[in-house]
Amino acid sequence: MSPKHPTTTRNSGGRNPRGQNRFKGRVFRAKQPSKQPQVHTLRTSSDENLRVIVLGGCEEVGRNCTLLEYKNDIILIDMGLQFPEEDMPGVDYIIPNMSYIKGKEKNVRGVIITHGHYDHIGAIPHTVPNIGNPPIYALPVSAAIIKRRQEDFHTRKLDVKVTKVDDVLKLGSFTVSFFHINHNIPDSVGIVIETPVGVVCHTGDWKFDFHPAGAEHADFQKIALIGKSGVMCLMGDSTNANRPGHQVSEKVIGEELEYINEKSSGRLIVGTFASLLSRVKQIIESSEKLGKKVAIDGYSMRTNVEIAKELGFIKCSQSTLIKPEQMDSYPDDKIVLICTGAQGEKNAALNRIANNEHRIVRIRKTDTVIFSSSVIPGNEASVQRLMDTLYRKGAKVINYQMMDVHAGGHAKKEDIKLMLALFKPKYYVPIEGNHFLLRENAEVAYSMGWDENHVFVVDNGQVMEFSKDAGLLTKEKILTDYVFVDGLGVGDVSQVVLRDRKVLAEDGMVVIIVQIDKKTGALIGSPDIISRGFIFMKEHRELIEETRNEVRKAMADKDPKSEADPKYTREQIREKLGAFFYKKIERRPMILPVILEV
Repeated sequence: MSPKHPTTTRNSGGRNPRGQNRFKGRVFRAKQPSKQPQVHTLRTSSDENLRVIVLGGCEEVGRNCTLLEYKNDIILIDMGLQFPEEDMPGVDYIIPNMSYIKGKEKNVRGVIITHGHYDHIGAIPHTVPNIGNPPIYALPVSAAIIKRRQEDFHTRKLDVKVTKVDDVLKLGSFTVSFFHINHNIPDSVGIVIETPVGVVCHTGDWKFDFHPAGAEHADFQKIALIGKSGVMCLMGDSTNANRPGHQVSEKVIGEELEYINEKSSGRLIVGTFASLLSRVKQIIESSEKLGKKVAIDGYSMRTNVEIAKELGFIKCSQSTLIKPEQMDSYPDDKIVLICTGAQGEKNAALNRIANNEHRIVRIRKTDTVIFSSSVIPGNEASVQRLMDTLYRKGAKVINYQMMDVHAGGHAKKEDIKLMLALFKPKYYVPIEGNHFLLRENAEVAYSMGWDENHVFVVDNGQVMEFSKDAGLLTKEKILTDYVFVDGLGVGDVSQVVLRDRKVLAEDGMVVIIVQIDKKTGALIGSPDIISRGFIFMKEHRELIEETRNEVRKAMADKDPKSEADPKYTREQIREKLGAFFYKKIERRPMILPVILEV
């Protein structure tokens, strides 16, 4: 079942029962727990099974994290974040729920990283220190981004181990190796996990690109050898599984960008993802060839370009790169600005430039602005507003729908067919995408001859079990609820808090301040009313007075001889005013009664 590579050396003393001379490269051995006295117990068949659980990424785009468990050994593949949805006010991002690992921290042998995008590494500062701080294995670019990002957090120091694509990791019961794949960030790899019951492969984010920027095309030979040796389960990216054909090559995009760059008579401003280093590399290197100066703006963009230069991925003279404040020292047709903000993010560089909020750069009518990225679902309105603003300023705007200025980093239908044909897995598990994308990915497998019993379309947390003979999609589900990161808080924002924020955003709040007699509960004086985001009180005096009357009715003392019950009084005010406000103006503000006993 396990892949056999032609030139290999065995590094476990020849004790592997399935043969020697299999892998070439360094071996990182996970630290084993201290030996405990053996306890002989009767094992059930499930004790010998491999458990595979997707903790995030199978119901959304982002939060990618997969767990493999065999007996007392656990490894995790990726640890990503998910950006908040529109109905999550105040939330910075969402991370995987690690509650399944609580009490099993000593079993975690390592976290394996496929590539350096935040939807695959962004949760690391929050999660890894809390699961025993296991080693993180990542290729150079991914490792550098993880280390640099960790400087912004004050959690425990991470144990990041820089790996190479031909390395082999011995992690408890698992033997992990890599295969080179194309994406739009350097050092993107797929993962091969040899387990006691068979081989599991995880593609990470991928595409096939025969002319990638600054890298080799995918290692088809190695992928085919792995497939020929036998793959029990393949877990494959679904992000573009609903799109026909093959993904566009970065070479096509680079040539188109260079043509626009050469023909532009004014400044060229390119908005793209900070992590799309293949694109940034092409823009910088082609600009240098055209004798232009390149300014970089946006914190994450500057950081990633520095990392890419240090590692030799981006090759240019230091004199080619200038600061934004130096742009006016050169003719407009000799200036290229690369910045973040192509998704219309409020605080990103491109948005600040468009709205005259940038400290230096202002849009000119001779500028050409390129949106070198597709629009992430949910960002359509913000991107359109940004484009409208740029058009109003007189700039020429180009996006991926007008010209080939963006290629996705994910496989389309025909690419997935080729991957399936090379791996020939017994079981296929679509991952990384909304449910409809998983279904579209499954349909590709069906068209290639796989039946429904061998294609598992899973929900987050749904347990898959594999033995040497078969695989099963069980009905068991572990907890994978959202864990929200809000400022410095992690997990302290619940669905209840979000619901309250949503109510405040939609209907506002009303504070009712009343004084009551401590002995009898009788109302003293007139209730005070404060409105925030509900109504403008000066223009609704009649409604305010009616509200006071409703409070008086709610507090009508049914038993003057009994002592005050503030809890009951608050409930009565909420109930009466809630019905009153909805009847009068069909709104449901948050009602906060404040009871002062005197």
